[in-house]
Amino acid sequence: MALASVLRSSEPPVAPAAFPLLTAPRDGSGLPSGGFAAPPWGTETPLPGPGLHLLHGTTTLAFKFEEGVMVAVDSRATAGSYIASQTVQKVIEINPYLLGTMAGGAADCSFWERLLARQCRVYELRNKEPISVAAASKLLANMVYQYKGMGLSMGTMICGWDKRGPGLYYVDSEGTRVPGQAFAVGSGSTYAYGVLDRGRRRGLSAEEACDLARRAIYQAARRDAYSGGRVAVYHVGPGGWRRVSVDNIADLQERYAAEEAPA
Repeated sequence: MALASVLRSSEPPVAPAAFPLLTAPRDGSGLPSGGFAAPPWGTETPLPGPGLHLLHGTTTLAFKFEEGVMVAVDSRATAGSYIASQTVQKVIEINPYLLGTMAGGAADCSFWERLLARQCRVYELRNKEPISVAAASKLLANMVYQYKGMGLSMGTMICGWDKRGPGLYYVDSEGTRVPGQAFAVGSGSTYAYGVLDRGRRRGLSAEEACDLARRAIYQAARRDAYSGGRVAVYHVGPGGWRRVSVDNIADLQERYAAEEAPA
């Protein structure tokens, strides 16, 4: 989860004009020579100002198994090399049957997933039934696609249970929407994938799946400086989602070290 890091130019700063349209060069008609229109889509014209560079760091994962969808996230937010928070809630509770994870810019993820929660509630009121996981993920992808190329930073997983069973979709700020059996998103995702690929198998019980998800986030947090804090684990089943556990990384370190110690 990233907060904004400002990149400053090496050139001395220039104070902006109080009224830029009044000081802009004008043509014969008296209008600003650049006009009032926004630059066309796809242009590479740099905007004035120092700009924002988002440094991303987090680890989130979700996977499907026989009893539903298991979701696990860390809780660290970073601003460059500075740890801004160790207690970020990276699971957005959309409705009693839907969860969304947060990776990328904290503000973008929080805003768009809360907006999705509102749209899902409107759908439920209009249609007298909860929205499906596929429809919810499509709603989110369509909303953010309208802002493609405008600097949004979001990589989320929409997880839930509907009349078709468990559902899991990856959606990002470019409008990409991909269904799948397992996803890991963030700077620590490669480490999490290694644990998941080794531990996932047919016939996993809910307790085994929970331990696998927890261990995957723990191992990623050990090796990725931008992940850490606490490990939160959720299980989405036919009765909706429930929070299984929230464990501190340091406590897990002691627990797993004791398990691996020779007798």
